[in-house]
Amino acid sequence: MWLSRTPFNGGMKRIQFSATYPKRFIHPLHQQIMERTSISRAELLMWSPTEDATTLFWCDGDREATEKAIAHIDSLLVSNFVVDNDGTYAFLRQSDYEFASALLDTIEGSNVIFLPPVVFLETGEVQFEAVGETAALSTFYEKLSELGELTIEQVHDFERKNSPSHLTDRQEAALEAAVSVGYYEVPREGTVADIAGVLNCSTSTAGELVRKAEAAVIQSHTETE
Repeated sequence: MWLSRTPFNGGMKRIQFSATYPKRFIHPLHQQIMERTSISRAELLMWSPTEDATTLFWCDGDREATEKAIAHIDSLLVSNFVVDNDGTYAFLRQSDYEFASALLDTIEGSNVIFLPPVVFLETGEVQFEAVGETAALSTFYEKLSELGELTIEQVHDFERKNSPSHLTDRQEAALEAAVSVGYYEVPREGTVADIAGVLNCSTSTAGELVRKAEAAVIQSHTETE
């Protein structure tokens, strides 16, 4: 059991997972990304608790590439696209989420909640975070491991309070990546390209994420002085 290999006991936990599934469980949008289109990363940012599957995706490609990838979702009813500095947002309404029923049944039967974003990478990996009581997370891990290759990347105590620096998940991930590659060492050991490699994004995107994260942290620090 994975619980015996993790450095924590009891309570509410926040766990970052990465998963690789067999082809029959891969979402159609993820399949497009894996087929080496110009999109290398998509993020499921929001989803609606309504009967129709209303979602907000972000893709690290231009509008044309995003529209082509989204077009392979057979259940798509309505779509709207908004171009951003480093990618394209896609607001979708579908008749079905198109996740494999085995995955949805496992999720539905778990006593855990999922935090956005759910990240789909061209490597075939899916990255996501789940929150719950330790025993429930352990059971969820065992059940989901029966469907694919599941890895625990990080474990944290769950805190209901927001970070005082108001970092987005992507900005926080960028800072963690920067620390891991030695970007803040003196002398500096890592580069923005190294950060991009960890995040699986372009160098320009990594640089922008780090700059925005640094600005948020500095602003938060000066506000508390």
